[in-house]
This record gives sequence, structure tokens and C-alpha cells, in this order.
Amino acid sequence: MGWGFDAHRLDGDPPLKLGGVVVSATHGVSATSDGDLLAHAVTDALMGAAVLGDIGEHFPSDDPLMSNVDSMFLLRQAATMATAAGWAVSHVDVTVVAEGIRVSPHREAIVANVADSLAATVSSVSVKATTTDGLGFIGRGEGLAAIAVVTVVRTPPG
Repeated sequence: MGWGFDAHRLDGDPPLKLGGVVVSATHGVSATSDGDLLAHAVTDALMGAAVLGDIGEHFPSDDPLMSNVDSMFLLRQAATMATAAGWAVSHVDVTVVAEGIRVSPHREAIVANVADSLAATVSSVSVKATTTDGLGFIGRGEGLAAIAVVTVVRTPPG
């Protein structure tokens, strides 16, 4: 099992993507990549579960190739690395923490994108959202965060 977390300032150019899906055409985050923090949290959780280090080790933000990179591409790369190391994704659970950004209308598309990127079934991917009820930087609308847990299983040699 691996755990991942990411947070970004909500002060960048739109659109805002979560799990490769545009969830807001009027908001955006500051980031080196496209800023898809849901994809970043899942990527880090997968790398932790497969004992492959972390997202910054493999995809450093100071690498010019990471500028505006598609975060779902990074997730697919991490999935390829995990598969090569003998792991398969069993379950994903991710929570987005935000004020004023609605995840529920996009949940099915996000789940489908994440499952596809991980070669997993949609029934093994859970995407949820919550708020901080006005507390902290998220509550003030200054940013948002995502927390993810990924469970992997060993694949048979072959």
C-alpha cells in the first residue's frame, strides 16, 4: 500500500484538471506540469506502494521536460514502471479537498481516466471530495489538495 498527497495554489491559468478531466474552466493552479494534483497524488501513492521512490525523483519539477507535461502521462509512466517491477494495481482511493470546486459532476469520467491509466477496473477506483468548511488555505479558496491510497498486488512471473 502506498500513500500520496499533493496541494497547489489556486492562482494559475485555467483550466483546472483533476484525473485528466477539466473540472473548472475558470480556475487553475500554479504548477510546473498541468497541475493535475489528483494525478500527482495517485502517482506518488502508486510509486510508494511499488517501492519505486517518489514522483519528484522520477519526474523532477526542475526538469524542463516537465513544463506543462500532462500529469496523466506521468501516471501512465508510473503504472508502466510498477508493472515492470512486478506489481498490479488492486485498489485506488483518492479524496480531493477543495472549496467551490465541484468534483461530483465529473466523478465518473475521472474514475474512468484513472482506471484506464492504471490498467485497473473502474470498480477498483474510488474518487471522493470534501471541504475544510472554510478552514485554512483551502477554506479561504487559495488552493486545493488531494490525498490518495493505492494498493498493489504481486503479479505472477511470466
